[in-house]
Amino acid sequence: MHAPIPQVLSIADAEPKARVAAVFDSPHSGTDYPQDFRPALPMRELRKAEDMYIDEIYAAAPAAGAALLLAHFPRIYMDANRSIIDMDQDLLDAPWPGPLAPGIKTQYGLGLIWRKSAEGNPIYDRLLSVAECEARIARYHAPYHTALQRLLNARHAAFGAVYHINCHSMPEFSSALAPEGPGIPRADIVLGDRDGTTCAPAFTHAVAECLHGEGLNVAVNDPYKGVELVRAFSDPTAGRHSLQVEINRRLYMNETTFEKNADFAATKAAVGRLIATVADFARSAA
Repeated sequence: MHAPIPQVLSIADAEPKARVAAVFDSPHSGTDYPQDFRPALPMRELRKAEDMYIDEIYAAAPAAGAALLLAHFPRIYMDANRSIIDMDQDLLDAPWPGPLAPGIKTQYGLGLIWRKSAEGNPIYDRLLSVAECEARIARYHAPYHTALQRLLNARHAAFGAVYHINCHSMPEFSSALAPEGPGIPRADIVLGDRDGTTCAPAFTHAVAECLHGEGLNVAVNDPYKGVELVRAFSDPTAGRHSLQVEINRRLYMNETTFEKNADFAATKAAVGRLIATVADFARSAA
């Protein structure tokens, strides 16, 4: 008897009459590790790839009128924030049958399906088959992208515009695999709009100003510009605005023990006010 496939994703939404033109999604906070993963590394190292607690930090989105989409599967098993053409051929036991356009992160082993951990160690003691990678795409990546597109399309149809926040966390310092090298401190928050191409500048500015008002240091497109989900689902000229938001983990957790720190509640409250700001912006703009 086959083990049941774990729940792939969940959606929390406001009541229809309370909805605003805003969607939040967290593709990397999942913690349901599938049985066919079979990694060669300890779980503690694997879990460093998770956007821990981001699902909880943004839990107030539906109460503000927005939709909240959460991946339940872990990023290190299948990265929903990558394109399906971002496959790492070095991970496979046979040539990939589809088109390939690996990004710079894939060269470091951090592509659609990770070959290495965030610390640079091989995740597997084997090569993966094409069939199992295709199955991961069909079971996890495709449903997540479909769900996000439907949420965005529904809001856009209802309001004529939609404002999308792609929710992430980042380590306090850059890793050994970062292009700039290890040990570089990150800002409190990094906003990514792919150099102004995925949302109206006014939206990025409104989010940045809200976070500045919380006493947070905010960088824009440095070093994170936004990846596949903001690229694939944005079209500012058509009223589709997507912005990636990276929260420094030191603001809410201990990266060694994985425990929440004393600032967790304050950080969650600040993000709650950000959610309200996004909802107000979407309400007035749409």
